[in-house]
Amino acid sequence: MTADLRTVALVTGANKGLGLETVRHLSSRGWRVFLTARDPERGRQAADSLAREGLDVAFVELDVTSDDSTATAVKAVTEQVDRLDVLVNNAGVGGPLMSPADMDAGMLRPLYEANVFGPVRVTHAFLPLLRRSEHPRVVMVSSALASLANAADPARPEHGFLALDYASSKTALNMIVSQYARALPTFRINAADPGNPATDMNHHTGIHTVAEAAEVVVRLATLDPDGPTGGFFGSDGPIPW
Repeated sequence: MTADLRTVALVTGANKGLGLETVRHLSSRGWRVFLTARDPERGRQAADSLAREGLDVAFVELDVTSDDSTATAVKAVTEQVDRLDVLVNNAGVGGPLMSPADMDAGMLRPLYEANVFGPVRVTHAFLPLLRRSEHPRVVMVSSALASLANAADPARPEHGFLALDYASSKTALNMIVSQYARALPTFRINAADPGNPATDMNHHTGIHTVAEAAEVVVRLATLDPDGPTGGFFGSDGPIPW
């Protein structure tokens, strides 16, 4: 373990797509960034590719659905740094495009394990390191589909998109953000809507690039100590709950 004056960040699910782009942006600021992924080969390849660009990026294996994997990741990070300043909970999964009437509880469990329990598992495990930071920040990658207000508005595109498993998991994540923010007032904890980036999750049908999508995540990860907390933000500003 070494004391490091640079900002130290960790991004989950970061071997590709939005997570990888977020790591690229944060490390380009001179930060020390831990890139995590559940697939060790892909994770190392991604971290090595950024390291070859001269960026301070290190790989840590982390499956957010596993208590053991999370505990091992915390141990690996603790052996290298004395604190964590920024945690970006990006890892998540999408579900099948099905009518809500055709889904049963079993179909929701995999998404909730990754999209809801995963961020709680990881945040809870890394809290001791985050508490050692003078300016701790946590970003939860959410979705515009999480907004109850937008879903209830027939004029909004979210109104016509039915995704019982995915949308409800992100709505739950937003409440988790609100709860954490109120319980940890010295932290800056927010939910980010990255828009609709073209990634593997949507078979690259999204309308935004991962660079565009990463902007709001990076903005929340780099907030000043007097920045907002307990909010839900997209590229254009606050999003209604």
